[in-house]
Amino acid sequence: MSGERYGQYMDAGFRRSGNVLYQPICRGCRACQPLRVPVDRFRPDKSQRRCWRRNADLCVTAGTPQPSAEKFELYQRYVSQWHGRPTEDGREGFERFLYASPVPSIEFCYRDTGDRLLAVGICDVVPEALSSVYFYFDPNDAARGLGTFGAIWEIRYAIQERMKYYYLGYWVEACREMRYKSFFRPNEILCPDQVWRLNVSVERLSQSHLAAPRFSRSGE
Repeated sequence: MSGERYGQYMDAGFRRSGNVLYQPICRGCRACQPLRVPVDRFRPDKSQRRCWRRNADLCVTAGTPQPSAEKFELYQRYVSQWHGRPTEDGREGFERFLYASPVPSIEFCYRDTGDRLLAVGICDVVPEALSSVYFYFDPNDAARGLGTFGAIWEIRYAIQERMKYYYLGYWVEACREMRYKSFFRPNEILCPDQVWRLNVSVERLSQSHLAAPRFSRSGE
């Protein structure tokens, strides 16, 4: 599938898992709302700026997604230690879940000064947007806030590539585990009438951050 075609699906609220495109449709419930960040308006808050500085020592590379034994081992530890569940499908399931993609994708690898792999982020690429697919990291380095750092890095990449949006997947306002997505402000949600609008439920909380510096297209 071309990036242009998949971009139309993303704009309509679809997501991808492996080779499957999906959209949650539950009778009487529309709690799952697609969320995206207009990258040229993104302003990191104080906590996000601290996280950025905390990880200034990391080396980040971008390239075509490629599975490896090193990445699989990191993924296993992330799933078992961070999410508390086993990786039952083994290496084959890992590759099918993250590395079988019908659309253009990119992989970001985060390494420390000793060349140790700390995190991996996989995103789909369409002409006007970057869409976060999955991010896994070393639970032993959780204090770094690697998930936040990875999202900021991907937003900066989208800015540098002159994209308009960064998609974070589905957001459920009442779900504590998904709350972090709304911290990347301002953000928009896809409303039931299929119109993207400013997420007013969190915009009030962002007013104190309006004076924060924004990232420019040059990444400075």
